Amino acid sequence: MTGPASRQGAGDRRQMRSAARLYAVQALFQMEAAGQTVDAVRREFESHRFGAVYEGEEMMEGDRELFARILEGAVNWQARIDQMTGRALVARWPLGRIDPVLRALFRAAGAEILDPATPPKVVISEYVSVARAFHPEGKEAKFVNAVLDHMAREARPEAF
Repeated sequence: MTGPASRQGAGDRRQMRSAARLYAVQALFQMEAAGQTVDAVRREFESHRFGAVYEGEEMMEGDRELFARILEGAVNWQARIDQMTGRALVARWPLGRIDPVLRALFRAAGAEILDPATPPKVVISEYVSVARAFHPEGKEAKFVNAVLDHMAREARPEAF
């Protein structure tokens, strides 16, 4: 099918995938901050955040499959992701010193980098946008771009 309707559908799908990535970063942050399990956080987000209305504003509906895949990958591969992130950081700047939101972002992005379903350049671009959503002043976005580029080149050099 071609035409405006099919393009709109593709745009909606992209927006849902972007929203899933943003929600995944928030969920991973919440898991670390509150010590919640992946299942509890996933259920909460899917029930109370995806498409919810807060103060008259409707939240985006997220791609539930991608959201779950990112969370599961981040949890299952956390040690590997954290090691890759640590190697990408400047010497003497341990992952524990990184802002917890950025730490969650690196874990979410790392899960997608390790999953061959999405090209690394798309993952980097998407998570740089997520970084801008949390830190609109911009310096974090450049930092995120550099770290994720290093991680992607390490994990999937054939994609570059």
